[in-house]
Amino acid sequence: MSAVADRPEASIEPMMLYMGRRAREAARELALASAEAKNAALTLMAERIESAAAKIVEANAQDLDAARVKGRDAAFLDRLAVKESGVASMAKGLREIAALPDPVGQVMARWTRPNGLEISRVRVPLGVVGIIYESRPNVTADAAGLCLKSGNAAILRSGSESFLTSLVIANVLNESLVAAGLPEAAIQLVPTVDRSAVGFMLAGLGGAIDVIVPRGGKDLVGRVQTEARLPVFAHLEGVCHVYVHGKADLEMAKKIVLNAKMRRTGVCGAAETLLVDRAAAPTHLTPLVKMLIEAGCEVRGDKATQAADPRVKPASEDDWPKEYLDAIIAAKVVDGLDEAIAHIARYGSQHTDAIVTEDRGAAEQFLARVDSAIVLHNASTQFADGGEFGMGGEIGIATGRFHARGPVGVEQLTIFKYAVRGKGQTRP
Repeated sequence: MSAVADRPEASIEPMMLYMGRRAREAARELALASAEAKNAALTLMAERIESAAAKIVEANAQDLDAARVKGRDAAFLDRLAVKESGVASMAKGLREIAALPDPVGQVMARWTRPNGLEISRVRVPLGVVGIIYESRPNVTADAAGLCLKSGNAAILRSGSESFLTSLVIANVLNESLVAAGLPEAAIQLVPTVDRSAVGFMLAGLGGAIDVIVPRGGKDLVGRVQTEARLPVFAHLEGVCHVYVHGKADLEMAKKIVLNAKMRRTGVCGAAETLLVDRAAAPTHLTPLVKMLIEAGCEVRGDKATQAADPRVKPASEDDWPKEYLDAIIAAKVVDGLDEAIAHIARYGSQHTDAIVTEDRGAAEQFLARVDSAIVLHNASTQFADGGEFGMGGEIGIATGRFHARGPVGVEQLTIFKYAVRGKGQTRP
């Protein structure tokens, strides 16, 4: 069967509830599936994704054409595009997920009570994960693979702009599941772009969905966080900072800042604000600003930054908490580590922030005191990615206060239960 196989479709709601019931049934089976069975399915998915590369790229070309007609901007088109290299990356990610240790059944802790009870905390799947995404078709493979590895069923709802590409990918995944002897309903793509489907998912599909993961723009994530009646793994914005400390190496700072801002401007890990320590400003500020402008980046700065280069535009208060997702960066000179951390605390989004310095003590203070999901020392913010963390991919990046924070990989898609073994003990 395909991702759009025949189902009761008298209206959207019955169809969605039906998908939820099937996902719940599949989740029960997946929770008991062996690591070997799941890994075999993931490996087969990778092989078939590669074989279907031409079909995926062709479908993506249609999605891109439609998005251009709608006037979508360059950053959106960049996120939507899937080339042959992107298909290869999806396959690579699936193989990396297959190679990871199976988290299900792992004993996180074990202890024995004075009365002889043996207590274990054991990893188990969350159950059914709903993923709502807009313009990234690769999420179809990444999310499905991570959910499968962690023993969870996945209900995927792609955006209208990425639907054709996502559909081809989902069909390949479904076929691979069946060939591997696992339940086809473990991965389901919502077969409609009707927006009411999102509302039904946020309501939980009659208790079928256990957690929601939104991947998309601020409007989508904001809606999910506001309307969802179940836990949400997400971040609303990626207002990421690079702080060039007073003892930063200039060449390293230039390399990191340029990559953090300009490698891909439309990703959530792209740097949006550059903070330069006043102690480093006389030697570092002008070269950094010049480098960014010559790379095609607009710099909006405070008075000190404007003085460093006449091409710098004045920054307003609205620029400091701004997620540009474009070749624009806000820049400011700060008086030391404390002011840099205070600025990040006030204007940041607790996503990803970096310090560039040769001072180990300052670096450790920054890592300890900046309350973000990801903090880095002498590395680009664009490493905010599950694949770069060795997770084989990610289902998203979470900045909330759940057990899942930062890149959400296979371990973060599990919860735990307590297994208690006794020998007839009763409580007095």
